[in-house]
Amino acid sequence: MPAVSIKNLRKTYESGAQALKGVDLTVEEGEFFALLGPNGAGKTTLIAILSGLALKSEGAVRVFDASIDEDPNLAKTYIGLVPQEFNFNIFEKVIDIVTTQAGYYGIPHTVALKDAEPILKVLDLWEKRDQKAMALSGGMKRRLMIARALIHHPRLLLLDEPTAGVDVELRRSMWDFLRERNAAGTTIILTTHYLEEAEQLCKRVAIINHGQIVVNEPTSDLIKRHGDQRLEDIFISLIQKDAQTNV
Repeated sequence: MPAVSIKNLRKTYESGAQALKGVDLTVEEGEFFALLGPNGAGKTTLIAILSGLALKSEGAVRVFDASIDEDPNLAKTYIGLVPQEFNFNIFEKVIDIVTTQAGYYGIPHTVALKDAEPILKVLDLWEKRDQKAMALSGGMKRRLMIARALIHHPRLLLLDEPTAGVDVELRRSMWDFLRERNAAGTTIILTTHYLEEAEQLCKRVAIINHGQIVVNEPTSDLIKRHGDQRLEDIFISLIQKDAQTNV
């Protein structure tokens, strides 16, 4: 069973702008999958629809065995979302932000406290658990959002620019953490502007532009097909070529 199955997904805003134009996409369970594209290509819209934060105009979306139309609440339990922007209460303590999130999924507070400890420890946040979020560095806030997304043990982790503004050393430590989560069975979909990140982490890559998927194949095959160029160079070339086609 695929982790994500998307068929003919379309999103048209009230202004008439088409963000998604018939996207078909399958992500297999256990994959570490990159969804790449320039700003405005449709990545964030797709992630928002998948996670229940935005409504689609047409199409079918399933998360494991749950349709987002027929059983949206079940679909949401499968997903942990790490958004691009910080969206927690900076005046709350770290531990409270994580355990409150668990409560939304019906997890008792005592269980959430127990489950939070190993997650916060591996993300180097345990010693900061009683501090208010406003006291954290930017990198720690990023890790806090990952901890919050993982507290209900989701089968699918959606990462929208999770290392934006994070220094190189911390980015590499987050890579190691995400590899471990993926190896333990968590399916991960990553959007990032750091193409090195996608090349290092993701076994498969899809590139979206102008609301349509223009590439979807194993990362190694894509690189080999382009003469072993860096993914960043391949991405730029494909986006430029697509822009010329859509003139």
